[in-house]
Amino acid sequence: MTAQDQVLQKTTLGVYTHVPFCASTCDFCAFYQKQPNREEIKRYLQGIQTESDLFLKNIPVDTIFWGGGTPGLLMPKDLDALGQSILKNITNRPTEWTIEMAPSTVKPEKLKVLKDLGVTRISMGVQSFNAKTLEGLGRLHSPKQVYKAWDYIQEAGFQNTNLDLIFAIPGQSITEWLTDLNEAIRLSPAHISTYCLTFEEDTKLYVKLSQGKIKRDIDQEANLYERTWDVLENNGYRQYEISNFAKPSQECQHNVHTWQMHEWIGIGPSASSQYHNKRFTNPASIEEWLKGIETGNQAYIDTETLTENTLALDSLIFGLRMNTGVNLPVLQQRFPHFNWQQLDHIIQTLTESEHCNLTQESILKLTSTGRLMADSIAKYLMEEIE
Repeated sequence: MTAQDQVLQKTTLGVYTHVPFCASTCDFCAFYQKQPNREEIKRYLQGIQTESDLFLKNIPVDTIFWGGGTPGLLMPKDLDALGQSILKNITNRPTEWTIEMAPSTVKPEKLKVLKDLGVTRISMGVQSFNAKTLEGLGRLHSPKQVYKAWDYIQEAGFQNTNLDLIFAIPGQSITEWLTDLNEAIRLSPAHISTYCLTFEEDTKLYVKLSQGKIKRDIDQEANLYERTWDVLENNGYRQYEISNFAKPSQECQHNVHTWQMHEWIGIGPSASSQYHNKRFTNPASIEEWLKGIETGNQAYIDTETLTENTLALDSLIFGLRMNTGVNLPVLQQRFPHFNWQQLDHIIQTLTESEHCNLTQESILKLTSTGRLMADSIAKYLMEEIE
C-alpha cells in the first residue's frame, strides 16, 4: 500500500514544527531562521510547550515533521523537550515522524534521543557531495561530514531516510550533478528529494542573479529534470511527486498528507496550519510569536477561511504534481458543491496540448512534458477556475 492510499483511508492530523535556528544562512534559503542563543532556545521550547498544550491536547496524530531552520542544531536535551511537549498531548504514537538535519548536526547522542522519542525518519540536507558546489551554496558542511553523518544514521538504526539534493546550481556541470545523484543512489537511502535551485527574493543568490553575477539556464534545467527522473527510475526510485522519489512504500506520508489537502497544525514561528476549515500562519518572528504565545493573544498572518472551491482547486494543483494524478470521481465525492463542469474545457485544453492525460477511469495526470510545466499549469488553473 502506498503512502497515498494510507492517507486516503484515514484522515487524522499532521503536525509540522518549525525550529527556526540556524548556524548561518545558506545563500539559497528564504525560510525564517536565525542564529540561536541559549536564553532564546529556552523561551522557544517553552513557547512550543504552551502552543502544543493549546492545539494538540487529546488528539490523534498521524505524522509529525520537524523542519527549519536546522532542527538538528538543538542539543539532545532540547530535542527531548521538544518531543515530549508533543507526546504528552497527543493520544497515539505517529506512524511517521521526520526530522530534518544538516550533516554537521548529526551526532550519535542526538540520534539516540530521537530514536527513544519515536522519530522514524531522518531527512538530511546534503545538497551536494562536491566541496566547490557546497561552497557556492553557502553551506557550512563538507563532503566528509556528509559521510560521517550517514554512518552515524546507519549505526543508530534509522532505515527510513531521505537525502536532499539541489541541481541547476550556477557553475555546476551536468557531469557534476550526475556524480552527486549517483553518489546518493550508492548510499541507498529509502527516499531521495531533488530540487531545482530557485532564486527566492531576499536571498544572496537572488541578489547575485539580479546583479548579473550569475545566470539561470532554463533549457539546462529542463534537461537536468529529465536526466534526473531517468537515472532515479532506472535505479529503483519511483517518482511519486515532481521532486520526490522513493523505494517501494517509502513515500513521505506527511508530505502526501498535506498535498492531498488534509488537515495539519503548524507549531512554532512562521509555521502554517490548515485546521477546522481555516488556514493561518504564525508570525515569522520568534519575538512576535513568543509574545502571542505568552500573552495568549496570537496575531496570525495570512488567515483564510477555506471553501470547497479553494480546497478543490488546491487538491487539483497539488494532486497533479503527484504521479498518481487526480482521481476526479473521488474528488467530486469529496467536494460535491464545486462547479465541476467548468473543468471540461480546461481538461480539453491540457490534453490537446499534451500536458495532461485523462485515463478511462477519469484520472487526470501530467505527462512528462506537463511535469516540466507544472508551475505554469498551476497558474493556468488558478486563473481559469472560479
